[in-house]
Amino acid sequence: MPLRFISNNKLVNFAKMSVKIGNIELGEFPLLLAPMEDVSDPPFRALCKRHGADVMYTEFISSEGLIRDAVKSTQKLDFFDYERPLAIQIFGHDIESMKQTTKICEKVNPDFIDINYGCPVKKVTCKGAGSGILKDIPKMVSMTKEIVNSTHLPVTVKTRLGWDDNSKHIVEIAERLQDVGIKAIAIHGRTRKQMYKGEADWSLIADIKNNKRMHIPVFGNGDVDSPQTAQFKRDKYGVDGIMIGRAAIGHPWIFNEIKHFLKTGQELPKPTIKERIEVCKEHLEFSLKWKGPILGVVETRRHYTNYFKHIPNFKEYRIRLVTAQQPEELFEILSEIERTFGEYEFA
Repeated sequence: MPLRFISNNKLVNFAKMSVKIGNIELGEFPLLLAPMEDVSDPPFRALCKRHGADVMYTEFISSEGLIRDAVKSTQKLDFFDYERPLAIQIFGHDIESMKQTTKICEKVNPDFIDINYGCPVKKVTCKGAGSGILKDIPKMVSMTKEIVNSTHLPVTVKTRLGWDDNSKHIVEIAERLQDVGIKAIAIHGRTRKQMYKGEADWSLIADIKNNKRMHIPVFGNGDVDSPQTAQFKRDKYGVDGIMIGRAAIGHPWIFNEIKHFLKTGQELPKPTIKERIEVCKEHLEFSLKWKGPILGVVETRRHYTNYFKHIPNFKEYRIRLVTAQQPEELFEILSEIERTFGEYEFA
């Protein structure tokens, strides 16, 4: 049974209950695939879903791009029913544009709307969007309230601890966002200033979960890269679920690996070369169908290093994978990798 870590440093049991976002059942301890720009597209989400991810998020969608009907933004609205429960994630700095975007998203009937208050990239934050809004908490609360009131769908938030070490107000922020109607919150355990450097701090996430006024699900995010880490975060910080991002790139198996470990205390065998090649080819095939022969090739490159991490003497093949231009060449390289390294066993 999961344990909850509370402020007096005692571990207490709490009953297993299905986590809900509104009326959407997510299971006892859901694993969420984090929204990642140029990563969390339908081909990648399909693999993660098949390998155990419980909740999907689209790549984040620009409110300004969507209301202008920009092709890149509208394409991100596409998803398949097998991905449910799924959220469309939106970001922007203008409240009216965000309300209009929410209405557009409603038309494709996602399970819920997620607001991105966490992206640390400068071109987003400099406009007051993403984690940039952490410098204007009243606006953050006001925007959230307006979005909640503009839709019948549940609204959730993904954010960070604060803008910098001097503004880690996330415990108060989470409470205020709950008060205006959000149905769940996911928190990355770093400030915007940290970007992705240093170690994620989950202690404030635990403080949110242990706030007696909080009744919505609280999901932790940051540095979960193994089943053992997932178990540690769950048991020490008492979160309702975990959001996994970078650790799933090139390794969609991580979701089932975590579930199996939490259930049995045992690790699943590492995926074999054959299994990695099969998933890699499937990923590439879906990407080619979804994006065409040019983007399909280019945007799959970021995954290859992780698919084949730790294989000795692999540099030549990695270079070939990320420089090949034609799909046929890539499939042949992947087959060659299977023939060459087929007997390799991952530790």
